[in-house]
Amino acid sequence: MSGALDVVVYYHQATKHDFYAYARGPGYLDWDTQPDPFRRYLGAPLVKLQKVKPEEHPLYEPSFLVGNNPPVPLNFKSVSQLLFNSLAISAWKRVGDVTWSLRVNPSSGNLHPTEGYVICGPVEGLSDTPMVCHYAPKEHALELRALFSPETWRALTARLPPNTLLIGLTSIHWREAWKYGERAFRYCQHDAGHAMAALSIAAAGLGWQATLLDDLGTGELSYLIGVFDQRGPEAERPDCLLAVYPQDQTCLTQELPPDALTTFTTLSWKGNPNQLSPDHVDWPIIDDVAEATNKPRTYGIYDTSVSDGDVETNRKLSLVRPIHELPALPTSISLRKIIRQRRSAVDLDGHTTISRDIFYKILEKTLARPGRFPFNVLPWEPTIHLALFVHRVEDLEPGLYTLVRDPAKKEVLQSAMKAEFAWEKSEGCPADLGLYRLVAGDARRLAKQSSCNQDIAADGCFSLGMIADFDEQLKRFGPWFYPRLFWESGMVGQVLYLEAEAAGIRGTGIGCFFDDPVHSVLGLRAMQYQSLYHFTMGGPIEDARLTTLPAYPAD
Repeated sequence: MSGALDVVVYYHQATKHDFYAYARGPGYLDWDTQPDPFRRYLGAPLVKLQKVKPEEHPLYEPSFLVGNNPPVPLNFKSVSQLLFNSLAISAWKRVGDVTWSLRVNPSSGNLHPTEGYVICGPVEGLSDTPMVCHYAPKEHALELRALFSPETWRALTARLPPNTLLIGLTSIHWREAWKYGERAFRYCQHDAGHAMAALSIAAAGLGWQATLLDDLGTGELSYLIGVFDQRGPEAERPDCLLAVYPQDQTCLTQELPPDALTTFTTLSWKGNPNQLSPDHVDWPIIDDVAEATNKPRTYGIYDTSVSDGDVETNRKLSLVRPIHELPALPTSISLRKIIRQRRSAVDLDGHTTISRDIFYKILEKTLARPGRFPFNVLPWEPTIHLALFVHRVEDLEPGLYTLVRDPAKKEVLQSAMKAEFAWEKSEGCPADLGLYRLVAGDARRLAKQSSCNQDIAADGCFSLGMIADFDEQLKRFGPWFYPRLFWESGMVGQVLYLEAEAAGIRGTGIGCFFDDPVHSVLGLRAMQYQSLYHFTMGGPIEDARLTTLPAYPAD
């Protein structure tokens, strides 16, 4: 383990941006080798799904709390709806003769390294036989990769709730490396986190719950989704597996039986992956860190399992509401309309403001609390805190702030930062929201400099860096936890994207920032905490050159 951990730390250090040198990348974009953003399994039967147009219900705000949306039946329509509102195309953009697609789940550089898989038993209107399918977003369809026996499905899901659907995610590192070089592994993990949150929130709209089955090993997951024999730069690396099931049920396990998993290597797999690029550039450091972060099988490593006798207690806990309810955003907002209208801001206007209550509400939504989507998908305690550059929030003094997402970690975080920071609560800030002002003053220049001198970090209402509890978590769990830090930050990013839309502004993730200079601003030393992802929100400037086209021809 120590050797693999050394590889992870070396990768993280080697792929940092600095004032004097950026992480190693291609230096230019070779458009002749631009990867195809759509993976297809040539020869696999295609099962078209239903395009369910967004309706007024369920509503956005209530959907983030367990128990507010009654579970819908598991059938062809609901599976279609889950994928349509989590991994599908949301629109096409066109400039002149150039057209490209946008997805419901955001992607670094619009490169889409994340692939989705559905593993299910018999589903009404979809299949009479258990099957493994790859999701094809361009067609909004499932590619049938393999069929397997009902006995295997029963063995596989024996400890899972009835009517469970399994969703697997993989990453194709080459899609990001083509543009970003060695830093690509980081961005792939951000995108996996965005996809996890997108699936969790889409499931919430159906009255379902998503849970990460994280006792599974990387190799075992590769068997389950049929990528165990892929090799080369375009190979898919297994990321995670989610169990999706009705909210009125409880998942008592994070594991699947090893014997049932190994049978998947003997299935008759259909289709061959399409070639994405005619040529490639090798980035050995990405292969090294991918190998070092392969997860072994674990058993209850997060200590969150409950016994059969505790099911009702666990269910009641999941229905607990937040301690402090801030004024909600307009209750008439449709969850699915917000999901599908989400866009990344290209530029911000530098003058739009938001109210203090809306700012607090946005931050409150990023907290992991009992019964709250999407962070109830994760089995570990929060590892990500926010360093905030506040610019244009009404009745809130501009400056540098921090949001402590786990109150139990406040003292440790405070002791790691600069001793002169004030750690003051602002007027009107809810007592249970761990937001503290560190330094008052104009933080726009600092925000811009920290985010690779990008104006967008200074021109919004606020921007932020996501600070991970880094060293302790890797030593506690092992090198395989490294991607999970990025997953959690990606999930925070997905919530911020949706909250921006709901508040009438717009957000965008920022993957380019100066790592150690950010740490220096906060007084962080060594590897105790590390900045993993930046984000900004404000009034968008629309590019009049762009034409927006429907996601699918029938739209």
